[in-house]
Amino acid sequence: MNTTNNSTSALVATIEEKLQTVYDPEFPMVDIFTLGLIYDIKIQEEEKIINVLMTFTTAACPMAEMLQEMVRNAVMEVAPEYQIALEVTFDPMWTIDMIKDEDLKRMFE
Repeated sequence: MNTTNNSTSALVATIEEKLQTVYDPEFPMVDIFTLGLIYDIKIQEEEKIINVLMTFTTAACPMAEMLQEMVRNAVMEVAPEYQIALEVTFDPMWTIDMIKDEDLKRMFE
């Protein structure tokens, strides 16, 4: 049994749960995790770094800096001993298909 992988998986799950409390001001009824703006979370245990790969609903997002700061703060709340490496990508571009909740996805169609 690899306890490092278990603790890493548990930390990723905790971060995902915390990110479900962060809301995009453009879509205040749904959190950024469910909206599909978080593409990946990787933990570098030995280096104590959390890599977060995320996007925005549009490349011209007027709230981009604010959202990045909100993500950093949320992750730091659950893992203060880690550094946060936040990367923004538009490859692939966000689409409605990335919404994780099927009922919510139908509302946008």
